[in-house]
Amino acid sequence: ITPDGKLVKPHHRQLLALFSNRHGLRGFPPVLALGASIICNKMPGLASQQRTFCQSRPDAMVVIGMGAQLGIEECQYQFRHHRWNCTALGEKTLFGQELKVGSKETAFSYAILSAGIAHAITSACGQGNLTDCGCDQDKQGYYDQEKGWRWGGCSADIQHGITFSREFVDTREVKRSARTLMNLHNNEVGRKLLEQSMRMECKCHGVSGSCTMKTCWVMLPIFRELGFNLKSKYLQAVAVEPMRGRRQRQPTFLKLKKVHGFRKPSDSDLVYVDRSPSFCEEDPSTGSMGTRGRMCNRTSAQGDGCELLCCGRGYNTFQYMRTWQCNCKFHWCCHVTCSTCSERTHAYTCN
Repeated sequence: ITPDGKLVKPHHRQLLALFSNRHGLRGFPPVLALGASIICNKMPGLASQQRTFCQSRPDAMVVIGMGAQLGIEECQYQFRHHRWNCTALGEKTLFGQELKVGSKETAFSYAILSAGIAHAITSACGQGNLTDCGCDQDKQGYYDQEKGWRWGGCSADIQHGITFSREFVDTREVKRSARTLMNLHNNEVGRKLLEQSMRMECKCHGVSGSCTMKTCWVMLPIFRELGFNLKSKYLQAVAVEPMRGRRQRQPTFLKLKKVHGFRKPSDSDLVYVDRSPSFCEEDPSTGSMGTRGRMCNRTSAQGDGCELLCCGRGYNTFQYMRTWQCNCKFHWCCHVTCSTCSERTHAYTCN
């Protein structure tokens, strides 16, 4: 409520922050259950089962929000030089604006959000921030005589994170259609790539670092690595179409488009059912914010070049003064002094 008495609908990030401030990340007192119920009912974009989960586990909802934001920020990084740059994601709802076109950009966004939530949940479990999970119990105290190493430390419980993401994210896909089959497939691709990106680290034990024995554990990958892997999958995304059973009106599975027979896409392929729009003009239904006003590179022949990014509309040129610290020197002991350098440079924005 504003000072002048007006009721303002809060943003989903504000609601998640309220959860975090009230309850931390380890649960909440029963006396505040009513408050959790009110907040969850106000949070836009949640399916019915997700809203019920939110009311019972606000501690996990904070982590889910962090995971969704992780996916959104990675999407914006990977597509920062494209006409579609994920700007619409993260607005209005926890999962971003619903994209009505089943394009390969939509496929990427579903995969990266699903993986982001699985990553955040797994990380929170390992840090002891959630009450129902911890380190991977299957990788503790196990010794391999042949390899001369044993599991130890805190291995990331990636299976718990994946299962959690699947149960929470996939409940949004209720009505069976080509689009829901596409979403479910891409959700699973994001989680699968995350699982495949897990890495093992080891610490040597022995006299003078001889490494006669070592302790190993499994760690989550840096999320940027997963972002690059999914971007590669985006560039190779495959078109699919729904197939219906003889007695069923609803589609039962997806098959590769323009391919004879009933060949299904690979479990690691991003799939799409609609062609991508141009993203040149603003269109909320496709998640396009348009490219007017975007900064472009006049000399680049890539996606960030003014010719491609501005869709042939031309661009404006303006000058500005760029400043930075330069000629820095270290003085014993102990401070650094720098000069301030500046130059007049040009920038270009799309018409």
